Amino acid sequence: MAETDPKSVQDLTNVVQTLLQQMQDKFQTMSDQIIGRNILYDQIKSHRSMSTRIDDLEKNIADLMTQAGVEEIEAPPEKAKEGQGS
Repeated sequence: MAETDPKSVQDLTNVVQTLLQQMQDKFQTMSDQIIGRNILYDQIKSHRSMSTRIDDLEKNIADLMTQAGVEEIEAPPEKAKEGQGS
């Protein structure tokens, strides 16, 4: 069995450690990007869901107003009086 030069073993170890660290850094960067995209997607999805709920609520209010025979939303009495006094 041939003897190995300790310097060459140390150099090889350093090269391998450097490569592994670079790979770890790249995987971490990719992981962060994926997580960031997922968070953004979830936020967009949440905003769309909230928008849909608001649209449904507005439609239900309009339907109830139609059923009640109300055509326009009237200002509360306090607001109407303030407008007349000016």
